[in-house]
Amino acid sequence: MEEPATETFVAHRNLLFTVAYEMLGSAADAEDVLQETWLRWIDVDQEQVRDQRAYLVRITTRQALNRLRTMSRRKEAYVGPWLPEPLLTTPDVAQDVELAESVSMALMLVLETLSPTERAVFVLREVFDVDYDEIAAAVDKSPAAVRQIAMRARRHVDARRPRQTVPAKVTRAALDSFRRALETGDMQGLLDLLAPDVVMLNDGGGVKQAAPRPILGAGKVARFIAGAIAKFGVDVALAPTTVNGNPALAVHNAAEFDGILAIRWDHDRIAGLYYVRNPEKLTRATSETPLTLR
Repeated sequence: MEEPATETFVAHRNLLFTVAYEMLGSAADAEDVLQETWLRWIDVDQEQVRDQRAYLVRITTRQALNRLRTMSRRKEAYVGPWLPEPLLTTPDVAQDVELAESVSMALMLVLETLSPTERAVFVLREVFDVDYDEIAAAVDKSPAAVRQIAMRARRHVDARRPRQTVPAKVTRAALDSFRRALETGDMQGLLDLLAPDVVMLNDGGGVKQAAPRPILGAGKVARFIAGAIAKFGVDVALAPTTVNGNPALAVHNAAEFDGILAIRWDHDRIAGLYYVRNPEKLTRATSETPLTLR
């Protein structure tokens, strides 16, 4: 029975990884969840499973919930702001607008404000359109309770998510303007791109130097970026890339890869900047094999 079980697991692996990643924000932890899911799956009597996809999603959700609760303690001890692990993704992820939004840095940070159960219900219902009965089995709640949790989670996310869906070409154009402003030292051009209440989060994880708290306001963010560029010197290079289904910039200091910068574009300005420098989170952003997330 192990061979058909393996084939089924491999067929659904991308989906299961995405479910776990959207619940956890960590590819490393999502991979661990998939390993735990696999070990449980091969012990299942396959002939008794009517819907293999639903059964695998149920196992993955339960394991991700267990991992999410332990991760909360790690995040409490994390040095500085915590950002999701960026993933180098294939072009088809960017073409799926709903999927690209659901794994964007901006929305993943909103999901961090949900309880573990709310996050699981939101991801399964809103991103993957899983029916309420299946979700109920996965989170060990009644279907009626899951409906209430789904409504509460949706209201919570809608109040905090980006107010408009931004086409990838618009984000890419904004990043190109941002890159030109930095390369030419055009501080006014940089300020013109930033929303007055822009927020910048820098994730060094205590491994790389990074601002320990969010930086608020266009002036402070512009001065911080200008200071960082001056510290790095003329060898800083910004290259277009695609992470989490959205345009981003890969930052190099001399020949060394330094981090990934993603943005949130809202009402014709950059409303959020998310810079991941923690090297433990960057292995999948520089992989030679981009990920397909479904």
